[in-house]
Amino acid sequence: MAKKGASGAKDSSKVWSAFSVIAALGAATVAKKALNTSWKAATRRQPPENPADPDVELREAVAWAIASGAFVGVARMLAQRKAASYYHRSTGTLPPDLRKDDQKA
Repeated sequence: MAKKGASGAKDSSKVWSAFSVIAALGAATVAKKALNTSWKAATRRQPPENPADPDVELREAVAWAIASGAFVGVARMLAQRKAASYYHRSTGTLPPDLRKDDQKA
């Protein structure tokens, strides 16, 4: 039987939090692997393990930081949007942290 009231809202919030984190982590992992493969194909070199290492050329470190930050960030955002869409279709409401002030739980 479905829970109602404040307890149901808390359960819904926990489910969304877990769902959102899992989607973001999965997307980040897949994006990182794809980016590593793309970097190797484009530069014919391994991506820098630690761009902050002084032995890594500054140009390469900056390029890697920009590429990885943007690529992983976009992948996480897309995965969270997809998760929010699934949540909305399943529950009929937006996830708790995406609701606007005038929407009820």
